[in-house]
Amino acid sequence: MTQEPKELFKAQEFARLAGVTVRALHHYDKLGLLKPKQRSRSGYRLYSPRDFGRLEQIVVLKYLGMPLKQIRRLLEPDANLSQALQRQQAVLLEKRRQLDRAVAAIQGAQYSFAGRGEPDWNLLKYIVQEMEMQNNTDWTKKYYSAEAQAKVETRKPLWSPELQERVSREWATLFADVESALGEDPASPKAQELAARWKKLLGEFTGGDPQIQQGLNAMYADQSNWPPATQKAHAIKPEIIDFITKAMRAAR
Repeated sequence: MTQEPKELFKAQEFARLAGVTVRALHHYDKLGLLKPKQRSRSGYRLYSPRDFGRLEQIVVLKYLGMPLKQIRRLLEPDANLSQALQRQQAVLLEKRRQLDRAVAAIQGAQYSFAGRGEPDWNLLKYIVQEMEMQNNTDWTKKYYSAEAQAKVETRKPLWSPELQERVSREWATLFADVESALGEDPASPKAQELAARWKKLLGEFTGGDPQIQQGLNAMYADQSNWPPATQKAHAIKPEIIDFITKAMRAAR
């Protein structure tokens, strides 16, 4: 009986040596990612030593979060791998920012629990709202001019997890304070103090830039046309907005 050449490996042995599953090899074969060098007379897949290098490339790109179909294109001779890696780097950096915000939210929640038997659910709700707002910004771009959008992007690196944690706590506290002061005269010292705190927190996002502020105002004025899920998660009570608006007008 003719033996297969020693430089070829059957799927099970190749998978064991490469540290993957036979099922993964079959899947890569089906997708055209890693075709076996040949098949035995009995139909077994046979892999060559060079296939280890190809498999290593697949594993590395998969680890970087690239979809298998994209990996297949990237491993073609004329593919621009450098450009694809740059794009993937941007994707991973954004994921890292999202994880940083999640960590900051958890830290903020733990801070609010300190010394209490009951969690501050208003703070937790607002933290979730802030995270979702940061993670789903595409629909908001229509409210900003091109110049304002560019400025918002420039300010993103300044938004650290520590800043997220502090601002989330301060907004949650401010909402509660405004709601408890709805019976006050908007021109009263207390209402003016609340309006000043509101402006200060807005400044954390806008940096005092009037173009960014204009876009933010337009966005919140159009809450009824927000995506349903976002509208439900981010709604600020109309009476709170009305009171702060009157307080700010009284300060002019």
